[in-house]
Amino acid sequence: MYQRKNYANSPLIFHIDVNSAFLSWTAVDLLNKNPKRIDLRTIPSAIGGDINSRHGIISARSIPAKKYGIQSGESVVNALKKCPSLVVVPTNFELYKHYSKLFIDILRSYTPYVQQVSIDEAYCDFTDLYDMYKDLVKDNLTYPLSLAHEIKDTIYSKLGFTVNVGISTNKLLAKMASDFTKPNRVHTLFEEEISQKMWPLPINELHGCGKSTSLKLTSLGIKTIGDAAHTDLEVLCSILGEKHGNYIYYSSNGINTSAVSSSKRIAKSYSSERTMPSNLTIDNYDSDIQNIIQHLSQNISRRMIKDNAYASTIGITLKTNHFKTHSTQTSLLISTNDSNVIYSTAIDLVNKELLGESGLFMKGDTIRLVGIFATNLDNGDYRQLSLFDLF
Repeated sequence: MYQRKNYANSPLIFHIDVNSAFLSWTAVDLLNKNPKRIDLRTIPSAIGGDINSRHGIISARSIPAKKYGIQSGESVVNALKKCPSLVVVPTNFELYKHYSKLFIDILRSYTPYVQQVSIDEAYCDFTDLYDMYKDLVKDNLTYPLSLAHEIKDTIYSKLGFTVNVGISTNKLLAKMASDFTKPNRVHTLFEEEISQKMWPLPINELHGCGKSTSLKLTSLGIKTIGDAAHTDLEVLCSILGEKHGNYIYYSSNGINTSAVSSSKRIAKSYSSERTMPSNLTIDNYDSDIQNIIQHLSQNISRRMIKDNAYASTIGITLKTNHFKTHSTQTSLLISTNDSNVIYSTAIDLVNKELLGESGLFMKGDTIRLVGIFATNLDNGDYRQLSLFDLF
């Protein structure tokens, strides 16, 4: 697997796409209500329409359903002819909005620069954030793959569905990468990989190349993305017009200048948490906890500074090996967004919660998740001055 080397100073964009979103979210919801039922994702199933009235259109289907040739957009009637045992579940947009929000909330816990482009996909900008996530690097998984796998696995462990993550230096290539082999995969498509990974693909697989455009190009012998990349720009413009010709030429060469546009939202609180690769115990506590709390504090601080937000309450959340959640918080005399203040406050709370006389370690518990939250926000206009601020 390709490992990018110049991660610290290069633009870094992720495209994250939920695998079979409507079906996955429905399956997760049904399993949450009844863990003993069959997972829709493991049987021929589909979303859309009504199996009793046999009306409606298929909007999503499982991988087993795809083996019967069932396609999104075809009628329920035709789908049932192909697979009479097909399980069809009606659409539920309120459910989809619920899981979409949870999905986006997790992405925003990693970076404030998130652009949601549909209910089940988003771009994330991680440019210049290497220092926040360098501790995720492993011997067999270097940055940014380590971060992508962390996000992908966190979404699955917390929400129960899988995503694909595409990584590159711009949105176009990240989107192309996320569309490679599915499900539950991480792919890169950096500039030096374009000739190997993108150019051999059919021209209709170029993101933004519509059906009529691809048919026109194919009829003229431009069959692959690589063919388009090596066709003179003026020739493409004469075939497609200036606007479309320019798009096909530059996109097929991996050139895209569109920035991740994250809409500003008013936060009620900021939080960041980390699931341990192995449970935190009293034996490995001292060596691990400081790095974890520092990382989480920096994550929260960076997002608060960007939003010009200050918190007067800092809290911590701990989840034990028994899946019980323990939270505690404290109020500050002066609201803050300083990572050092957040860190020192959080580490004191964690020490008391774990190492106190009735602490969790004293009870024999181990810790599988550590989180920090900052709340009771203001914009800094009414912050109380300390004596030292006057000098």
